[in-house]
Amino acid sequence: MKLVECVPNFSEGRDKEKVAAIVEAAKSAGVTILDVEIDADHHRCVLSFVGGPDACVEACFRVAKKSAETIDLTKHKGEHPRMGAVDVIPFIPVAGITIDECVGLAERLAKRIGTELNIPTYLYDHAARRPERKDLANVRKGQFEGLRDLIGKDPDRAPDFGPNAIHPTAGATAVGARQQIVNFNLNLDTHDMVAGKDIAKRVRASGGGLPAVRGKEIDLAARKQVQISTVLTDYKKSSMATVLAKTMMLAEEHKARIKSTEIVGLLPRQALVDFALETLQLENFHPEVQILENRLEAVGALGGTDWRTAGRIIGEALSNTDATPGGGSAAAISGAMGCGLGEMAIGITLKSKKLDEAKRPALEAALKTLGGMRETFDALAKDDAAAFDRFMEAMSLPKDDPSRPARIQAELKHAAEVPLKTAQIAAGALATAKAAAPLASPAVVSDINCAVHLLRAAALCAAENVRINIGSLKDAAASKDLEGRLDKTMAACA
Repeated sequence: MKLVECVPNFSEGRDKEKVAAIVEAAKSAGVTILDVEIDADHHRCVLSFVGGPDACVEACFRVAKKSAETIDLTKHKGEHPRMGAVDVIPFIPVAGITIDECVGLAERLAKRIGTELNIPTYLYDHAARRPERKDLANVRKGQFEGLRDLIGKDPDRAPDFGPNAIHPTAGATAVGARQQIVNFNLNLDTHDMVAGKDIAKRVRASGGGLPAVRGKEIDLAARKQVQISTVLTDYKKSSMATVLAKTMMLAEEHKARIKSTEIVGLLPRQALVDFALETLQLENFHPEVQILENRLEAVGALGGTDWRTAGRIIGEALSNTDATPGGGSAAAISGAMGCGLGEMAIGITLKSKKLDEAKRPALEAALKTLGGMRETFDALAKDDAAAFDRFMEAMSLPKDDPSRPARIQAELKHAAEVPLKTAQIAAGALATAKAAAPLASPAVVSDINCAVHLLRAAALCAAENVRINIGSLKDAAASKDLEGRLDKTMAACA
């Protein structure tokens, strides 16, 4: 399974309703939210989520779109540097995916943001197309106001995608691919910004300080403190313990102390283990053996969700008396299973020493197509449950609410559109699997045929959910349109 982490930073840290709307936009793409860090002084939110590659690209695009709709940088002031409503979006490899693949995801997203949202977009870090843009600070130099004055005039500030002009309210966005970093802030017991500026400069790599460390002084006005905000771009080169010791030494020169520290967002477990090893000066300590949780994981004592457990969980979820997950979600799950089984059969065929090389291009194309569709099915399973919840919310409105009838009809139409999309994706996946079946190795012929059956079942089950919702629609034109699209889709599944 390919798993990517994304950490969009957007320029809102005070309006909880706006933050919730942007987070919900990410959720709607089917990703799993890991963390939401809001900072009023920075006027910034750091959102972390994981998912498959396609789901993450879609979630990031939805975050960018919703941020552009709700955030106006001309009215935004905060302590953290920023140039966009969505300021920066990194793709980070977690499992089964390389940094180079994350670069490809960054390019796809940057192109969409530039083209569809008309926001100038820059590629940074591993995705950078210019050496000077590897460093995010160079890309963001001058912030929104400075970039607004230079873009379109200075060739060095031309974006990689989108218009060569600032978006009037959403600014510009940086999209990149990077490894795991640690956001480590150190809060001093002084409000002397001159001292903070000196300390930050001497901590960061660009000021001759610690390697792989970025640093900036932040004015925490409400707390009357200076914050040394650092980013450890490689915590193996400069650990949290090293940054803490260096900052403490420099603070003492200004007769200040570190009052507290904080970690923003997520960090790798190993970063904390390294901190403990350094600060405790442990000898002969072996984390993989002596940390209880590590040892339990290694011997499998913590269990986990293997495929057998996942199957039981799905069966139990469908068997309970809750309305969701229902038939629409089951259809999407069947589609995901069909795609996965097709991928397995094609993958085994591609590894066969007896493979006719003339078949390879078609099989590789089918493998890629089914992988993308599987991720789409994963998102559709959640979308179907969410569509039912939205319909129930409309039904729960007071009967004397004048907006209730229109809202119910709108949600019914949406509840029909979601399984229709499931049926359409299933039809496309079915065609792909059927075309690949004659090319598959004889050893996996039963598996590819089972994939075909599962995908046809997905389409049939999704169609049932489309029809039940169409039956309650009062808009004859909408009903006819949905029925026409469904009939065309199901004809392709015959």
